Amino acid sequence: MEKLNQEFYQEEDVLQISKDLLGKTLYTQFNGKLTSGVIVETEAYAGVDDMASHAYGGRRTKRTETMYAKAGTAYVYLCYGIHHLFNVVTNIEGIPHAVLIRAIEPLEGIDIMLQRRKMSKLLPNLTAGPGILSQALGISIQYSGISLLGNKIWINDIHPSGGYMDIISSPRVGCQNAGKDANNPWRFRIKGNKWVSPAI
Repeated sequence: MEKLNQEFYQEEDVLQISKDLLGKTLYTQFNGKLTSGVIVETEAYAGVDDMASHAYGGRRTKRTETMYAKAGTAYVYLCYGIHHLFNVVTNIEGIPHAVLIRAIEPLEGIDIMLQRRKMSKLLPNLTAGPGILSQALGISIQYSGISLLGNKIWINDIHPSGGYMDIISSPRVGCQNAGKDANNPWRFRIKGNKWVSPAI
């Protein structure tokens, strides 16, 4: 399995890359601890034109500046002051497109993930949601801005089992106040996968 390269992340269509990331494998390696999982759910955020995006209207703050970085950069932010949400910056530098990784199917380092989540049994609530998957993988805002081409957080190209995926779309979660973009069907999931988040 090869690590996704810069060219992959430079896809101009944020909806397309949100679907293309499904079935890829997300890895983290911190302090010698390797964990991974297959991406089974994503959400697209279309930058300055998307009212649900942190960069809507060209907003630039200390936090959102990372969204304008090179494609293949990690954008991690705190939600409700508790949950660290991991996003992949896409498109070209200066265009703040991002894909939120909402759920993964655990693969490697499951014992480490269970310990980080203070769980004793492998259940979907280990990684079926954006905040808890970051906790399981050890991702926090300290890693916002790092390259996904490096050796701390990266994504490999091929689903270990390969094969066809049936992708379903629905409105994004928690975007009810995003005006014209509130109901955009930009949440993508692998149909029938038990590891997708429980959000309707």
